[in-house]
Amino acid sequence: MATKAKVISFDGVCNLCNGFVDFVLKRKPGVFYFASLQSDFGIRLKEKHHLNRIDSVVFYQEGEVFVKSEAVLKILAHFAFPWKIFALFKVLPQFFRDWVYDLVAKHRYQLFGRRETCRLPSEDERQWFLD
Repeated sequence: MATKAKVISFDGVCNLCNGFVDFVLKRKPGVFYFASLQSDFGIRLKEKHHLNRIDSVVFYQEGEVFVKSEAVLKILAHFAFPWKIFALFKVLPQFFRDWVYDLVAKHRYQLFGRRETCRLPSEDERQWFLD
């Protein structure tokens, strides 16, 4: 993977995570690549960066890896107004942001549901998904 690539790895069976992928694809087509954490790429990424306990969103950008609230804020930084407003959460301590993130992540299946299998991209989306 080129170090300039921007890759969002996500829980492929989580409806919330898949909704976030749909949100990004609709508003920023062609900016990001995507890979489920269950894919070969996602597994290698987690192993390489010792992220065995991460199971929701990982953001890879320019050779760096971001997790939890930092990953979401880094992704949203690529968006225009009004989504850039979320950058204000950066003033909150990371431990607090990650606590909120972990709370939602822990209950995401109960709140938003889950799929039986990982997301399959449409033919138009296929070029942006890594295996």
